[in-house]
Formats: sequence, C-alpha cells, structure tokens
Amino acid sequence: MNPSVLTRSSKPERILVVDDSPDNLFLVQTILEEEGYAITLAEDGRAALEQIELSPPDLVLLDVMMPEMDGFEVTKRIRENQKLPFMPILLITAFEGPSVVKGLDTGADDFIRKPVEVDELLARVRSLLRLKRAIDEREQIARQREEFVSWMAHDLRTPIVAAERMLLLFQQGALGELSSGMEEAIITMARSNRNLLAMVNTLLEVYRYEAGRKNLYFSPIDIQEVMKEVIQELSPLADEKKLSLKSNFGAKVNSKVVGDRLELHRVFTNLIGNAIKFTDSGSVEVRLSNIPDTNNSQTSWLLVEVEDTGPGISPEDQKMIFERFRQGSHKRSGSGLGLHLSKRIVETHQGTLEVKSELGKGSLFKICLPTHK
Repeated sequence: MNPSVLTRSSKPERILVVDDSPDNLFLVQTILEEEGYAITLAEDGRAALEQIELSPPDLVLLDVMMPEMDGFEVTKRIRENQKLPFMPILLITAFEGPSVVKGLDTGADDFIRKPVEVDELLARVRSLLRLKRAIDEREQIARQREEFVSWMAHDLRTPIVAAERMLLLFQQGALGELSSGMEEAIITMARSNRNLLAMVNTLLEVYRYEAGRKNLYFSPIDIQEVMKEVIQELSPLADEKKLSLKSNFGAKVNSKVVGDRLELHRVFTNLIGNAIKFTDSGSVEVRLSNIPDTNNSQTSWLLVEVEDTGPGISPEDQKMIFERFRQGSHKRSGSGLGLHLSKRIVETHQGTLEVKSELGKGSLFKICLPTHK
C-alpha cells in the first residue's frame, strides 16, 4: 500500500467513481484499490449526488457522458451545494478542448482523457488529493484561530470588566478618599481600561461576523433618528476639541431603511467618532441624501456622508483601510478592527462603504444603503 494515501487518522482516502459503464467502473476501481484507496461506486449522476450528500468523499472521479444527468450537471450541483466540504472533481472525458473547457468552467479541478492510462490517472489522483489535504489543513487552522480569538476575547472581558468596576469604586470614594494625584491616575486608568474593553468587544463582533455566528434583527428604521442620537452622544467629544459637528439632513430625504438598528448605530458611531478623533481643527459634517438606483427608477439609495477636515489618508493606507488588523500610519490609529467591522455590517445590509481622501485635505466616508418606503 502506498503510505501517501493514508490520512493523519490512518484511514485510507475515499474516492467516489461515477460512470454508467460497469466495465469502466471495475477497471478504475481495480487500479485505485491496488494503491490502497477506499473506493465507492455510482452508476449515474443522481446516485452520486445522493452518496455525496450522505458521506462526502475526498475525491470524485466523474465520467462526462452519462444518461439523464451528465458529468457537467453533477459538477455544477456539487459546487452549488454550500453545505458540502471542498472535494476535488476529476472529469473523465473522451472529447477534446470544448468539453474540457466546459468542465473546468463548471467547477471541475482537473480532467483526464479516455482511454485512461494508469500512471496518468494515479498521478492526477495524487495531485488532487494533495490539494484536498492542503485546503483541509488551511480550513482547520482558520477554525482553530477563530476559536482561539473567541476564547481569548471572552476570557479577557472578565478581568477587564472586574477592573472597570473596581476603578469605579475608587472614583466614587467607596474605598477611601483619594489624593488629587491618585484621582488623576485612576481617571487615566479607567479611560485606558474602557478603551481595552471596547477593543475586546469589537474583536468579538468581528469574530461573530466572520464565523457566521452573528444574529441580526432587521426592521424598518429611520437613519436620520439614529444619526441624531449618535451626534448627540459624540458632541461632547467634539466640543472638547473645539470642533464644529454639523449635520445636513435635508427636509425631503427618505432616510428609512430596513436593518439592525444597533449595528448601524455602531457603524455611525465608529465613523463619526473616528472623524472627531483624527481632526484637530475645523469641522466634522454629516450629510444625508438620496441617489437614484440606476437599475430601477422606482427605487433609490440613502447616501450617508461623514466628512472631516483632518489630516487625510494616504493612497497606500486607503487601499488597506478596511482590512482586518490593518492600522493606518497615523500615530493615533487604533486596532484596525473598527472600519473592518463597519464594512462587514454595511455589506450585510446590502450596502457599500468607501472612502475618499487626500493628504492635508480631510477625508470623506460614504455609505450607501437601499431605502425602504
């Protein structure tokens, strides 16, 4: 037995062979079983799809020409089934170029022509199974990383929350009178602790979105009302920096959308908060307007713009500003999670988030959301 056909759990790799010819099935089965592979047979496309649904194999060898459902259709249905793990598909065809092109476009990973040569068949099988193992390992590492992030974030929250409560007791004088120096130090510690807690909470939200574990609650909401709340909440920060925080909503703007109010509130808080954070003088302006839908004259989009007079963002930073853990070059740049999470939230609402900026001339963040009548 070839040791390369054994997985880490010492089980032979499983191959499903699909062909309407019993002779072809027997030939391929004999060749592959001699190499130590576990072989399952199917005589038509429907039987193959049923077996794949019940127990996905590591590789599918699929004849192109079969009655009722050909190999192209079987390939297409396998690739459309999002519940299935990745499995390489090797097409077996007696035809030339057009058949191969169609198969690869449908989702097959490789092909082999009839009559099948033993050495070529085994080489292609080994190659595709290496691809399968590599993808499986990558997905396992990704899952482990996500689980670690979730565990770490959850465990970090406990001591941070405990520290926040203890610092609050100090500030309230519950643990004795504080000197002016101690009071100032505790205020700084409390602020840093809140920033750390916000970072951990954002990390958890990013994890939930990327792991598909985030539950959203959609309902009709008025974005104008949400924006007024956010502006009111952040006005003290702008006042502290002597910035003008302006709003321009317009009387006839349709600002109704269907979405998760809490999540959209999070997005606007992040965008306006960032604008205030990075702007040292001048203003931050929030605008709402409608733009027509080019594909449907009866509908429109809500355009939300947050513009500041800050230092601007370099072209290099703009290319990666929405990527996870990509911090900008500004000395006050944060964890690199807030904008990434904001973009994920907006896209979940079938919208778009983009930035336009020029160094020394401020930044403009634009969100487009489908409106609701």
